[in-house]
Amino acid sequence: MIPRRLEFTQQIVEGLGDVVLLNGSVVSGDARRFSAFIAGLDEPPAVFALNSPGGIVEEALAIGRSIRKMEADTTMLPGTYCVSSCPYILAAGVERTVSLRSAVGLHQHYYQAPGYMPVYFAVEDIQANQSRTMEYLIEMGLDPGVMVHSLATPPDEIYVLVEDELTSSRMATEIVE
Repeated sequence: MIPRRLEFTQQIVEGLGDVVLLNGSVVSGDARRFSAFIAGLDEPPAVFALNSPGGIVEEALAIGRSIRKMEADTTMLPGTYCVSSCPYILAAGVERTVSLRSAVGLHQHYYQAPGYMPVYFAVEDIQANQSRTMEYLIEMGLDPGVMVHSLATPPDEIYVLVEDELTSSRMATEIVE
């Protein structure tokens, strides 16, 4: 069962060495908890492995920026998945390795229901949020065109990127078995 919030664990992975696994849903406060976890380590890890159904986009972006600031790599190990907001964390790796036996998927972002807010304010907010995520992808060296899959996939579905899409968008800098 996937944890309800991100858990951070150090482990040795054959061929990668010391890796920190981020496992679970991305919820409010996880970026702060991630920073505290990293601050408690003797030295920052060189590789972060991901297994997450995603969650709050802003938290994922903040975690991703922390990973990039450390100049660390990200990886998808066999049998894991990274969907929804999780690919923003994957995108933060200087090098991004994805196993063919893992899954990286996108969909439309969830937003708070506008309630009685006029439609033009809701649309303005959605577009501003999409702009921030596209800027982030560019900042991380990815082709923001990968957002087409996100924008075209309803929030209750997942579009899983295939090998060519992973490499052409630069979501993955290396594909491994």
